[in-house]
Amino acid sequence: MKKYLTVLLFIANFSAVSAMDKGKWTGFISDDKCAKKVYSKDHAECAKSCVKGGAKPVFVVNEKSYTISDPKKVENFIGNEVTITGEIDKSGVLVIETIEMK
Repeated sequence: MKKYLTVLLFIANFSAVSAMDKGKWTGFISDDKCAKKVYSKDHAECAKSCVKGGAKPVFVVNEKSYTISDPKKVENFIGNEVTITGEIDKSGVLVIETIEMK
């Protein structure tokens, strides 16, 4: 029984470690203060101002925002609609592989 339990725990642990959502999404690069309230092309200047003032950039898709693992990758896209290819790790952090303007 101990061997069975050990194998089961090993499999569960491996599944949790490899649980990443890979994909391609289109959304807006916004700021973490306004992300859930405002995300659109009309918000671009405000998002740029907020990020300059210390807010963190986030990626917003369908009213859900994701923390970005490397904010430098999006600094030229603040306030814009973009398509991102990458992975969302189990803690909800977006790891960007590619980013392009929509």
